[in-house]
Amino acid sequence: MDLAYICEWEKWPKSTHCPSGPLACTWSCRNLIAFTTDLRSDDQDLTRMIHILDTEHPWDVHSIRSEHSEAITCLEWDQSGSRLLSADADGQIKCWSMADHLANSWESPVGSMVEGDPIVALSWLHNGVKLALHVEKSGASSFGEKFSRVKFSPSLTLFGGKPMEGWIAVTVSGLVTVSLLKPSGQVLTSTESLCRLRGRVALADIAFTGGGNIVVATADGSSASPVQLYKVCVSVVNEKCRIDTELLPSLFMRCTTDLSRRDRLPAITHLKFLARDMSEQVLLCASSQTSSVVECWSLRKEGLPVNNIFQQLSPAVGDKQPTILKWRILSATNDLDRVSAVALPKLPISLTNTDLKVASDTQFYPGLGLALAFHDGSVHIVHRLSLQTMAIFYSSAAPRPVDEPALKRPRTTGPTVHFKAMQLSWTSLALVGIDNHGRLSMVRISPSMGHSLDVGLALRHLLFLLEYCMVTGYDWWDILLHVQPGMVQSLVEKLHEEYTRQKAELQQVLSTRILAMKASLCKLSPCTVTRVCDYHAKLFLIAISSTLKSLLRPHVLNTPDKSPGDRLTEICAKITDVDIDKVMINLKTEEFVLDMNTLQALQQLLQWVGDFVLYLLASLPNQGSPLRPGHSFLRDGTSLGMLRELMVVIRIWGLLKPSCLPVYTATSDTQDSMSLLFRLLTKLWICCRDEGPTSEPDEALVDECCLLPSQLLIPSLDWLPVSDGLVSRLQPKQPLRLHFGKAPALPSGSSGLQLDGLIRVPGQPKMDHLRRLHLGAYPTEACKACTRCGCVTMLKSPNKTTAVKQWEQRWIKNCLCGGLWWRVPLSYP
Repeated sequence: MDLAYICEWEKWPKSTHCPSGPLACTWSCRNLIAFTTDLRSDDQDLTRMIHILDTEHPWDVHSIRSEHSEAITCLEWDQSGSRLLSADADGQIKCWSMADHLANSWESPVGSMVEGDPIVALSWLHNGVKLALHVEKSGASSFGEKFSRVKFSPSLTLFGGKPMEGWIAVTVSGLVTVSLLKPSGQVLTSTESLCRLRGRVALADIAFTGGGNIVVATADGSSASPVQLYKVCVSVVNEKCRIDTELLPSLFMRCTTDLSRRDRLPAITHLKFLARDMSEQVLLCASSQTSSVVECWSLRKEGLPVNNIFQQLSPAVGDKQPTILKWRILSATNDLDRVSAVALPKLPISLTNTDLKVASDTQFYPGLGLALAFHDGSVHIVHRLSLQTMAIFYSSAAPRPVDEPALKRPRTTGPTVHFKAMQLSWTSLALVGIDNHGRLSMVRISPSMGHSLDVGLALRHLLFLLEYCMVTGYDWWDILLHVQPGMVQSLVEKLHEEYTRQKAELQQVLSTRILAMKASLCKLSPCTVTRVCDYHAKLFLIAISSTLKSLLRPHVLNTPDKSPGDRLTEICAKITDVDIDKVMINLKTEEFVLDMNTLQALQQLLQWVGDFVLYLLASLPNQGSPLRPGHSFLRDGTSLGMLRELMVVIRIWGLLKPSCLPVYTATSDTQDSMSLLFRLLTKLWICCRDEGPTSEPDEALVDECCLLPSQLLIPSLDWLPVSDGLVSRLQPKQPLRLHFGKAPALPSGSSGLQLDGLIRVPGQPKMDHLRRLHLGAYPTEACKACTRCGCVTMLKSPNKTTAVKQWEQRWIKNCLCGGLWWRVPLSYP
């Protein structure tokens, strides 16, 4: 475990950010972190703030004035990471969602209220999706074996079994409130008492069962009182939400049954289910002013012994022994320093004996450890079942190991800096903590918990988690924290190898995600940085190809099963003629007829295709230097075939409307540039296509490509800018110190090579990377940028034609690489 970076607030003259009373923090599957502070002004007025930041650009924090009148007690992301719940000590719950799909623009259109009753626990209803990671099967070929779907019912379903969205909360006075979001946007809210004898609820947590029920655990804060558990069933009857509650077996903490310790640990300070979808295991922490004890309990079915008399009277009773649910203690710690925060793993690792044994043998620990933060500033990762310490992290103010001389230890005055709130990432490879000074710390947690592994095993661990993110669609930023530059090449190759072992349908679904994953890995090593451009260009090419093909319409409606796009692919693959007009003759040109305005609107995309083909062919003579972007395309038969199909489509559309054709600057007026490029592209494609034998380009083709710069002006392609994020600049054992709201002067990472077209200087003209429009050096239009690849595009479309809308719908929610959009402030000279 080591510190990756610390981010702290600047001191402002008129106001200051101070940690809020009950500090809330939550981490989404898209690697957005939300946390709370109180903004205190000179006249001591408090504004309750919610801050949202992307882990790759933590300084670029987005702060929301939450309009909560009291302290915010709970924050909770939904499963998709696009909505956030906040609840306060006045009983108000707000549901925040992204405005225009921007991660730094939030609105709260809906919410609910339990007047004057503080909320102590909050959760989204379960959507019925649950995976299990099988460490034992990590070497299996199929993703379906490694990550199996567990049968799990949603908390509530709509017609047809679709899960209903909504949230559930528990209040201090013992009420449970459920709000359901109907598809129409209406909110159904209902409130019910947890039991007839309502009592104070100081701590609570919510979990879900496989049958669709909800389990609520509550404690009144005193260790002498029992921890009560309730089953909650939610249903909709006559357009109204109905809540039914039922009492479950309760438990007393083990440490309170020991008379000598009962008075020493008077309060229960933490109560958590070990996972949202595991209602059978609960973690409890009892504390005094200076020490704590943590216990893990499990709910089990146990047989009831039946008296012999009853067995003789009814033999059936003897055969089938009655069972009862009972809480049994799994493990407990000795006296520890006082616990200040707990973070639970979200990785749904399978806990069967075989999986646990394989995990132990291969030292694969993500998802098996939970984090405990202490008042002395240290953080312990302990095993979620045995509570044995697996790793220890000391923050800057925490005591160092004993062998360090006492003179070197920092002297602390006042309370020690310690984490008041913590969260583990979705793969458990990173931990975020907010301390009592309001600073945010990002800690790396190695998959082997610091044990030294051979490189092959370390790669296997990271590969397994990357595959999990590929299947679930979760962001993989926290895995990149552990990838060393030397691992990149092997990881990319192994990832591709595993991908090609999947079924063709699954490969098609994951085709863009694996390209984005390879691009983010290649950023981390100076040897592979140019391939980032290639992967992004391939993503762009796939998107253009599928969009343009989808515009083609069959001339007669009752056509056979093949679409015009499929027929185009088939004919172009079959006919290897180098003459573009001979290929065109075999196509039904009436299927390519489009509206003139549509064709004109697509000109910028068609221009990119033409420029890209010219750039690739012109760089063929230099293919010995792999440092040039575009190098990998020269041996990629699939991509060259795709470009060839698009050239044919563009040629046909050019006959309908010549102004939509790509514009080339040629030295001769009579030269047919499209035919020339198609001829050379076809010769190159024949050398490396999938169907035929692969061969090296012959000398005649290379000579013709050498002549291209004397026949046509070679365009300078606008490759994607190198992202200004952190992950490629983080150094092991050298944490970065950052400030919220202030972009740092970061050391140039592995990708800071002086490459053609990759370097940005201030004032250089900017490009809309997805519409291929020039925005000028200081764009006047509002723009958004991708948090992962740095791709920039305008917020509002300058064109209203249907084809352009269809193109823009592809990346309205996420960038082509899957990253989130972030509104970019306008820059001025």
